[in-house]
Amino acid sequence: MSSTSARIASLDQFRGYTVAGMIMVNFLGGFAAVPAVFRHHNTYCSYADTIMPHFFFAVGFALRLVLLKEIDRHGRGAAIRRGIRRGLSLFLIGIIFYQLDGKYDTWAKLQELGWTGFFTESFKRNAVQALTHIGVTSLWVLPVITLGGRWRLGYVLASALIHVLISKLFWYETLHEWRVIDGGLLGFFSWAVPTIVGSFAYDWVKQGPQQAMRPIVLWGAMLMVVGYAISCLSHGGMVAALPFFPPTVEVDMWTMSQRAGSLSYLTFATGLSLALYAIFVWLCDLRGKRLSLFTDLGANAFVAYIIHLTVLLTFERFGPKDAPLWYAVVFTLAGGYLSLRMTRWCNVRGLFLRL
Repeated sequence: MSSTSARIASLDQFRGYTVAGMIMVNFLGGFAAVPAVFRHHNTYCSYADTIMPHFFFAVGFALRLVLLKEIDRHGRGAAIRRGIRRGLSLFLIGIIFYQLDGKYDTWAKLQELGWTGFFTESFKRNAVQALTHIGVTSLWVLPVITLGGRWRLGYVLASALIHVLISKLFWYETLHEWRVIDGGLLGFFSWAVPTIVGSFAYDWVKQGPQQAMRPIVLWGAMLMVVGYAISCLSHGGMVAALPFFPPTVEVDMWTMSQRAGSLSYLTFATGLSLALYAIFVWLCDLRGKRLSLFTDLGANAFVAYIIHLTVLLTFERFGPKDAPLWYAVVFTLAGGYLSLRMTRWCNVRGLFLRL
């Protein structure tokens, strides 16, 4: 991905914006005084909920770019092996970083768990978060990410259909029972939407930034409309509240929800990713503009992610939920500044963490 940043400035800046947005909402999100749109919700799409799909969009873009170059240099087999190693590495790092569910204080309890219990109980919630989701989703889309547009389009539609079917049959109720994060174990079916659409964005940009603007904007608008239309399927077709506003009808599997990884949410958020990325194409690739903040964070996104969570873990004990808004803002600025400075320190010394 390092060559991606050097050659396609819009992607690096887009990724930097996404990291900056992640830092902001993660530090702000613990305070009750912060406007609801900056916090995560399970019942509608807030600004905070738009950040994670941007990551998957960027992953799909970069994954296609890197693997196509790998195929040209070393052949398809080597490229696929690299993709598998990358996905498995992210998955393993994720489950170690987030930790498995459950705690067994005695040998008897661990024996009682058994192998079946280990796999059914240990991966319910904590272990399946951003890094593990990216790893599993990368593996899921790997068979088609280097193929032509029809293959990818068919695959993403099939993935979306599978997610709807399993949600209808059992998964929507199960994920709420388990209180999963970001779609849970089976979320990769719907997270494939922003990932594969990101690969299409690469194809358009490869033709030239000027030529890319039209399809990126048009598809972005269309997907946002489609995502909202899907959310209106609730209870036989009731008109849903617009994105960024609390629901006006009873919540179900069609509701925009990051917890559920619902199809409406990820379709709308993917369209928003395209629309936002179009701005970066215009500013960065066509007009040559850069923001140093986004450059620093986008060039070393993995390190920035780990650093900001470490800083947040330290700061959390000084962030009471009932603190006033001014304190929440100062808390966020301080944590964000420290995260940025530490990331820049790594960048200056060439300490980049990539898979």
